[in-house]
Amino acid sequence: MSKLNRPTDHSVRTHEGAKAVANLTAEQILRRSVMSCLLWEDQFYENGKSIADRIVENARLVEPTYLAALAEEVRHKANLRHAPLLLLDVLSEFPKRTNLRGDYNHGIISDAIARTISRPDELSEFLAIYWRNGRKTVSHQVRKGLAQAFGKFSEYSLAKYDRDGAIKLRDVMRIVHPKPENEEKSAIYKKVLDRTLTTPDTWEVALSGGADKKETFERLLREGKLGYFALIRNLRNMEQANVDRRLVIDAILARKNGADKILPFRFVAAARAAPSFEAALDESLIASIGEMEKFSGSTGIYVDVSGSMRDRLSAKSDLSRMDAACALAAVFPAERKNLRTFSFSNRTVEVPTRVGMSGIDAINRSQPHSGTNLGDAVNDANGRNFDRIIVITDEQSHQRVPEPKAKHAYMINVASYHNGVGYGNGWNHIDGFSESIFKWIKEVETTGY
Repeated sequence: MSKLNRPTDHSVRTHEGAKAVANLTAEQILRRSVMSCLLWEDQFYENGKSIADRIVENARLVEPTYLAALAEEVRHKANLRHAPLLLLDVLSEFPKRTNLRGDYNHGIISDAIARTISRPDELSEFLAIYWRNGRKTVSHQVRKGLAQAFGKFSEYSLAKYDRDGAIKLRDVMRIVHPKPENEEKSAIYKKVLDRTLTTPDTWEVALSGGADKKETFERLLREGKLGYFALIRNLRNMEQANVDRRLVIDAILARKNGADKILPFRFVAAARAAPSFEAALDESLIASIGEMEKFSGSTGIYVDVSGSMRDRLSAKSDLSRMDAACALAAVFPAERKNLRTFSFSNRTVEVPTRVGMSGIDAINRSQPHSGTNLGDAVNDANGRNFDRIIVITDEQSHQRVPEPKAKHAYMINVASYHNGVGYGNGWNHIDGFSESIFKWIKEVETTGY
C-alpha cells in the first residue's frame, strides 16, 4: 500500500504549472515585476493592482541605494514612465524607518527624484502617486528633489506639459518652491504660477485651435518641431490629411527628436496604423540595429508565441507582449549568417531569419498561438551547439525547463508575473522589452560581469 502521509510539495510553480525558481531575492522579484510593467495595467495571468502591490512590497525590502538606481534605470534605459515614479514614492518612505535613522543618507531621495524625472508632467504624476492613498505632508527630501527637477525644464517644455489635471504644475511649484537660478528662470516660474506660459507650438495646440491639419503637420515637419513619438503616432492622421508624403518619409528616416527613446514595438503599432509608411518605418527600425555593435559567434533566438503572449501591453493598446518579443528578436544585432530564429508554442518551429518588419511578421505568423512548451524549445537549442541562446518569453512554461548548454544563455522576460523559470543553472535572466537589453548582453560577454 502506498504511503498517504507524504511531505507536502511546496515547490513554486508558474501560472501554467512548470516548476518555477523559488527563493528569489527581493531585488530579483522587484526587477522582474517592474522592468516590463506599464503600471496598473492588467496582464494575462495577474491584474495590475496585484503587480503594483508586489512592486511596493518588495521595494520596501531592498536597500535604498539599489532602489534609487533601479528607478533611474527603469526610466532612462527601459523608457518606462510610471513604474519608476512608484519606486521613487517607496524610496521616499525610507527615512521613516527606525533602522535607517542615523547613518542613512537622506540626500539619496532628492538626488534620485531629480535624476529620474525627465518630463515636466512627471512632476505632477509623481505627486499623484505620492498621494494615491490620501493627502499627506510632502517631505523635505521630496520637495528638494522635485525642486531640482523643475530646474531642468525650459519654458517650452513646461508649457507643453502644463495640463489641466487634478494636480497642475503650479500646484507642484507652490509646494516645492524651486529656487530660480537667474532672472530668466524667475520669470518662467512666475508664468507657471500664473499659468501664463507662452503657448507651445505643438500639433495638439494648433489643431485644438482649429488650424488646418495638413498645413500644421507640414509646417512642423519642415521646421523640425515634431517629436519622433508624435510623428509615428500621427502617421494615420497625416495620411488622411494628405500631408506631403516626402516630408513624412524624410522625417521618419532622419530619426531625430527622440527616436532613440522609441521602443521597437512602437514601430509595429505605427506600421499597422499606416501601412503605406511601413517601408520607411522598416528602414528606420533597421537603422537602429546599425547603431548597435554586432555580436560574433552563432546565436539561436527562441520567441514565445503562446496564447498568453497575445496579452495586450495596456488596456488602450492593440499591441501584445508577442509584438514586443518579436520586435526584439527582429532587431538583434548580428550577421544573418550567424543567426537562426525559432518560435515556440506547442511546437518549436524555425522561422526565416529576417530583420525589421518582415522578421516580426514571420515570427508572429509562424504557428498557432497555444501552449508554452518552453522545455522543448530549450532542448531544441541544446541540440544545435549555438554559442549563444536567447529566449524571449513571459516565462510561464507548461514544462520543466532544462539547463542551457550554450556558452552564453539569456532568458528575457517581457511580463511582470510573480514566478518565472529563467534563473540560475546557466541562465542570465533579463527583464524588459527595450533594445538596451542587447547592450547589457554585450557588456556581460565583454567584461565577464
